[in-house]
Amino acid sequence: MGIVKISDQLHEEVRKNSVVMERSINSQAEFWMKIGRLAEQNPTLTYEQILEQEKRQQNVSTVRLVHE
Repeated sequence: MGIVKISDQLHEEVRKNSVVMERSINSQAEFWMKIGRLAEQNPTLTYEQILEQEKRQQNVSTVRLVHE
């Protein structure tokens, strides 16, 4: 594990989104980094296509919100 320095503004955005997505701040930042890396590696794919690709690789067929 390493330390990554980010701006206070980006940290605040990560914090806000982590609450909405029910993830830790670190998990939210890691998710954004992973999706960003995949987007750079696959520039023709949409965000939705990237998520579908990741779900297939993890054998996830459906995603349900916790509060449903």
